[in-house]
Amino acid sequence: MRQISILFFCFSLLFQSKIQGQNFTQSDTLRGSITPERAWWDLQHYNLDVTLLINNKSLVGKNTISYRALASYVAKDAAQGDSLDTNGALMQIDLQGPMKIDSVLQNGQRLSFTNKGAAHFIELKQKQELDSIHELTCYFSGAPIVAQNPPWDGGFTWSSDELGRPFIANANQGIGASVWWPNKDHPYDEPDRGVDLKITVPKSLVAVGNGRLIEQKELNETQHRFHWRVNAPINNYGVNINVGHYLKFSEQYSGLDGPLDCTYWVLDYNLEQAKAQFKQVPDMLEAFEYWFGPYPFYEDGYQLVEVPYLGMEHQSSVTYGNGYRNGYRGTDLSSSGWGMTFDFIIIHESGHEWFANNITNIDVADMWIHEGFTAYSENLFLDYFHGKEASSAYVIGTKKRILNDRPIIGTYGVNHEGSSDMYYKGANILHTLRQLIEDDQKWRQILIGLNREFRHQTVSSKQVEEYIAQASEINLTEFWNQYLRTPYLPKLNYTLKNNELKYKYSQIIDGFDMPVRVNINGQMIWLYPSPEWKTYTVDKPIETFAIDQNFLVLDGADAQ
Repeated sequence: MRQISILFFCFSLLFQSKIQGQNFTQSDTLRGSITPERAWWDLQHYNLDVTLLINNKSLVGKNTISYRALASYVAKDAAQGDSLDTNGALMQIDLQGPMKIDSVLQNGQRLSFTNKGAAHFIELKQKQELDSIHELTCYFSGAPIVAQNPPWDGGFTWSSDELGRPFIANANQGIGASVWWPNKDHPYDEPDRGVDLKITVPKSLVAVGNGRLIEQKELNETQHRFHWRVNAPINNYGVNINVGHYLKFSEQYSGLDGPLDCTYWVLDYNLEQAKAQFKQVPDMLEAFEYWFGPYPFYEDGYQLVEVPYLGMEHQSSVTYGNGYRNGYRGTDLSSSGWGMTFDFIIIHESGHEWFANNITNIDVADMWIHEGFTAYSENLFLDYFHGKEASSAYVIGTKKRILNDRPIIGTYGVNHEGSSDMYYKGANILHTLRQLIEDDQKWRQILIGLNREFRHQTVSSKQVEEYIAQASEINLTEFWNQYLRTPYLPKLNYTLKNNELKYKYSQIIDGFDMPVRVNINGQMIWLYPSPEWKTYTVDKPIETFAIDQNFLVLDGADAQ
């Protein structure tokens, strides 16, 4: 587990759904909370071995889970009459139907288990000493849910390439990794020693996973197995299988922590297109290492893998399906023109290596840590190569995609995400914060510091908020609460008369007092609005007035 000190973060918020009047089920709580059956053990390593049965779109495999006991207990033994010392009698492992756990073994003994939906509760027999390390193997099989619209609607994709050959991948961030393999399916705990991933496929196909290829082994006349290894901690949804008629090419990037191995896997007939389009990868690494610090996974390398869907941020195995063109499927999400100067999927999904894979939310309610910072990274990529004017035009252009429908932060403990505004409202919140800090080098050091302070950890929004507040030396309590925990944007109400400006804030929480820049007669000045009307006077009649669009503030012209 990447941060024991916040192990019980979700316990105090377990029943927040009732407080907020939401309707959540027992399944939501079992999936989204740190249950007692999860809390007593610390995940160390997964050894996942899976065979793809392509003809019937199914899987068969086993997962050996290595873990450390965080509490001692004596396992229940009817013959001896032993009783439990803690709640650690049961271990929760998650696997969603129609996949099924066929059997569970520990030290050669078959273990009993029951389930409540996707949550399986395994009855352990062996005594667990505090800090002792143990292994348990789950054998599983079935036909995983087929993704209808990946990556948003998750599951497996059993597709064909342009030549009618198998082209297969998984994408399961929202639905969860337990849609296809048994694991501890909650983001708070990641395997400290990474994952070994063994993928068996027909000999005509190549199977690409996360990290580094350790071995390719012929098993029989028709099958071979690819053994991949991730050394760093990894979020469960990042564990990734990609199967197709791949060719690879590679290069080394001279980065901040030395040579970084970059490997690209693409369908054989797309090799030349990929070699041209993927030249953006070194540019991405250069820009993001400048803004965020060293690439977080030098030990595992960087991979970009072609898939039959748009793409996703699988750690050290970033997936790509943007059609070898710039923009987002060939369009500019910002309508500024700058969105067509880079390949959205290469830049955005790779940005997640820092925010999602290096720094991971401890609860999906805080997923804005992943998506807000990564949407903001698109703007910083432009800043690095084209300057602040281009980057500002881009991020401001994405404001039109903000819905303000509900808070960016979701409900804790029930696997509940916040609004999709976590992307571009999140990006514009961070862009606004950059204006308040008024020191780009300080802002850059804050972003680098986040990736250093929380390296390979799972963290809460509160931890990120407090780090930025402390590093910026600005009290940001109301700033964060306004933008993250309400759906309302501050509105600057104002009236103009001759040389006099009257102004105030509305739609704000108590204590919100963020200053804002405005342009009066071509001159930028700072205003300090409050809920009460204030007056600002200039030397001559006000002919032009505009709120600086670098701030995420609504225009409330002529409001009395």
